[in-house]
Amino acid sequence: MSVLLVALGAAVGAPLRYLADRAVQARFGSAFPWGTLTVNVVGSLVLGVLVALPVTPAINALLGTGFCGAFTTWSTLSYETLRLAQAGRRLPALTNTLGSVAAGLAAASAGYALTQALTP
Repeated sequence: MSVLLVALGAAVGAPLRYLADRAVQARFGSAFPWGTLTVNVVGSLVLGVLVALPVTPAINALLGTGFCGAFTTWSTLSYETLRLAQAGRRLPALTNTLGSVAAGLAAASAGYALTQALTP
């Protein structure tokens, strides 16, 4: 049953990631991968909220592993960072890597702390 819940969450998370990424990139029209940064930070925030809630293993499989796992993307972050570095854009590559990790951790922490503060 857990495998099906993970698959269902991923079936929603992956297309939503693609659409959100494209929408952000179209809005900013930059060579910097703002779309990937955005989905990774939003996904980290959602996961931080989820971890702070007393959820069942089924909900964790559906939303944590399935949805958040498919919505966020370490592989695309790595690829886009490599692409920036290969183009000689070392500072944006470094900014992408460090900024993504720092912003993701901050978002997860903020989601966790906010949820803890708002739930009894």
